[in-house]
Amino acid sequence: MKKEPSRFATIGSRVIVSSSLITCFAALTWADATGFLGGLPGWWLLPVLILLAVGGVNEFLGLYADRHVQLKGGLLRIGVVGIFLSVAIGTQAMVSATGDTAPVAALSWSALAATAAIGLLFVQEILLARTGSQSLDRLAASVFVLTYLGFPMAFMVGLRLVNLSNLGLEQTTPKYFGIIPLLSLIAVVKAGDISAYLIGSAFGRIPLAPKLSPGKTLEGTFASLAGSLFTAWLILQSSIIYRDELPLQPLGGWLVFGLLVGLAGMIGDLAESFIKREFKTKDSGRALGGLGGTLDLIDSLLFAAPVAWFLWVNAL
Repeated sequence: MKKEPSRFATIGSRVIVSSSLITCFAALTWADATGFLGGLPGWWLLPVLILLAVGGVNEFLGLYADRHVQLKGGLLRIGVVGIFLSVAIGTQAMVSATGDTAPVAALSWSALAATAAIGLLFVQEILLARTGSQSLDRLAASVFVLTYLGFPMAFMVGLRLVNLSNLGLEQTTPKYFGIIPLLSLIAVVKAGDISAYLIGSAFGRIPLAPKLSPGKTLEGTFASLAGSLFTAWLILQSSIIYRDELPLQPLGGWLVFGLLVGLAGMIGDLAESFIKREFKTKDSGRALGGLGGTLDLIDSLLFAAPVAWFLWVNAL
């Protein structure tokens, strides 16, 4: 019988992996925000999103394989990546041609890419159709994975490109937000995750959803909201970071942003707990050591990204 790692070993693994991820992400964020080596907005960070997308698809392939549903990974990986990559390519093509673009129109590229991907998945199943081959089950599972990962990631790309009206160095000035909308999403959600884990582990007594995730507590939930709200204030309002206020705030300001994005992140976390319960597994994978799998890392961001995008777009 495989021995479970001790709590201290798990915490140590979480610290090491988290520190490595934060360091790499900080370096790429700086490169992206400053247009290092002439990089266009978003393109230094797209490889990170591609790795997360492929890792998430791979974990779903393993989870479904345990239920004897063999998904076709090649087209599924291309489809998920294509949904959010189309936003970056389409948006910046429009900017190059017209000098401006509407954030809502930019997301139409993801709908087009998703429609094409679903069509190709149908064609693949039609060509490979065999009696008793679970074609419909495989197709339904593939469409679920495609939309669960692809569309939220498209909103993340959309957040990086919100209010994009040029491709020059001036894109990095506060007038154009730059990378702030995307960072506000990640910081608020992850601050909530970390607060929930620390306070819930130390002081949590009242279960939040024992059937879905026995480790989640009511105390951790309140700590998560507090962490999200404080981080939203710090990123969007605090004079600690800005001498002057941002030229525009997301809809409702930092308070609404922290509350709604934090709540959406918690729902995303619970949604993945529901998925793992259905697959009868504790973690989606072990690629990130004590943090679990790729899906465990991004679950809260997937539900929070559309909320953050809506609040930023409606501030324009």
